[in-house]
Amino acid sequence: MPEMRFRIRWPDGTAETCYSPSLVVKDFFSPGESYPLAEFVERSRRALDIAAERVKLKYGFGCSRATAQLARIETGATAFENIPGARVIVDAFED
Repeated sequence: MPEMRFRIRWPDGTAETCYSPSLVVKDFFSPGESYPLAEFVERSRRALDIAAERVKLKYGFGCSRATAQLARIETGATAFENIPGARVIVDAFED
């Protein structure tokens, strides 16, 4: 199963590289696009849940790294929840 990484920038400009066990992230994000914070978290949740399910279907167990990445995104987003207009930029995909 092809894994990938995607680079993001939080509303404060901090860059982070995120992990997905599947290329499905490409169906939810476009490089160079910015997303409202809540939308970014929801898209991440859907993409990483699908990716973890694909791993489960193929190997018989979910992907703990996808679950951990989602938790990291959800935790990171809490720092910006009270900032009006906060957006997250998806900088690039790394296959």
